[in-house]
Amino acid sequence: MGISRRSALKVMAAAAATMVGTTLSAHETQAAAVVARPDAVGMLYDATRCIGCKACMVACNEANDVTPDTSASGGLWDMPVDLNEHAKNIIKLYRDSGTGAQSFVKRQCMHCLDPACVGACMLGAMQKGEKGIVSYNPDLCVGCRYCEMGCPFNIPKFEWSKAIPKVVKCELCRQRIAKGQEPACCEVCPVGAVIYGKRADLLADAHQRLAQNPGRYVPKVYGEHEAGGTQVLYLAHVEFEKLGLPAYGDEPVPRRVERIQDTIYKGFVAPVALYGLLAVVMLRHREKPDSAKTEEGQR
Repeated sequence: MGISRRSALKVMAAAAATMVGTTLSAHETQAAAVVARPDAVGMLYDATRCIGCKACMVACNEANDVTPDTSASGGLWDMPVDLNEHAKNIIKLYRDSGTGAQSFVKRQCMHCLDPACVGACMLGAMQKGEKGIVSYNPDLCVGCRYCEMGCPFNIPKFEWSKAIPKVVKCELCRQRIAKGQEPACCEVCPVGAVIYGKRADLLADAHQRLAQNPGRYVPKVYGEHEAGGTQVLYLAHVEFEKLGLPAYGDEPVPRRVERIQDTIYKGFVAPVALYGLLAVVMLRHREKPDSAKTEEGQR
């Protein structure tokens, strides 16, 4: 006894749904925390200490041979409005017009423990190397900008003004770290708003500040868990989302993408089931005109 097209549709749809659901559940139970490498270094930025002097921006440009962005000032002053090809590091101001609350915030590459830019780069131009620093090799870059699109913090920027463009992002002054120095922005900060060190030490310092001054801060170290964890950490007295730091869960972007892809493609069961479903639908619609012609001929 043959199976009808309607029955085939139901069976294949149910099989595909069951497989996808089962695989998704399996991946959800296999979630594991990302662990920072023992030599991981980073920065701790305390927004309550920052005075907005922007000395870090000047030092960053000088240390990394970055041409200042003077477009907004008619060529007079370095005045970038956001991270761009002329700004690897920027100090921005948040002000609440209703309450009057305000805060400075420093933005640069977060140096994620499991960076999406590295996972997105097809040729390895983005690499997470020594001390966990996310570095960029322009010799391997093809300008696809997948790193820019994949970054959950919107950090990498493209040199649109150049004939042979590169990607621009903070690399934690790795050329200075290799010489035993600290990042230029940390070295020049006059109030210690941003400090350099091992991530583990910085995290301990941040939690100590929270414990000693519970009313001074939002009770959270941003970057400890966000997007799987980052090597640049933040303390602030204003909600992090208001400072432009997105509210991400603990799962790194690459793992989320991998989980979705595996859910769909694991064992190619889902594609086979879905293609089979499509074939039945196409066959069903292709047979309709033939039936119509037969009925017309019988008349």
